[in-house]
Amino acid sequence: MVDKKTDSGGIEGILRGLGDLVEKLGDLAETGEQLKREGVIESKTSGGRDVKGVYGFTVKVGLGEDGESKPKVEPFGNIRRDEETGASTVQEFTEPMVDVFDEDAHVQVVAEMPGISKEDVQLELHGDVLDIRAERGDKKYRKELLLPRSFGADGMAYSCRNGILEVTLR
Repeated sequence: MVDKKTDSGGIEGILRGLGDLVEKLGDLAETGEQLKREGVIESKTSGGRDVKGVYGFTVKVGLGEDGESKPKVEPFGNIRRDEETGASTVQEFTEPMVDVFDEDAHVQVVAEMPGISKEDVQLELHGDVLDIRAERGDKKYRKELLLPRSFGADGMAYSCRNGILEVTLR
């Protein structure tokens, strides 16, 4: 016999705790290092459906525009916390981990999407917003990025090897 209260409360408690953890990591360090953690939660809903939640975050500490050292927490995965209700849910799409490098002549975007090849990737550019979508089998990724400045689609090139998407915007 399964205790429904323990079963659903355990998963919900874990998801709620993950949301709290990501918020509190904003207070991390002054060292300029990067911290990365990730994990997978597998369970069944009360209806018997399999649920797989992927979560992770990176914490980057570096100098901001004003010269101050500020931590930046960037979550990735498919577990999201509703700001109004505080409830955490598993989404259909996984948000990949992304780095944006603003160089003098171009902007480079690097996204980690394991199991994806170039044929699976769809990119849409709308001024200073880049929408990344990729899907192969049960692997579904989506990320909307605000870029440091606007670009035209004619100045965009990309490649994807071994699940690493590289987008160059000129």
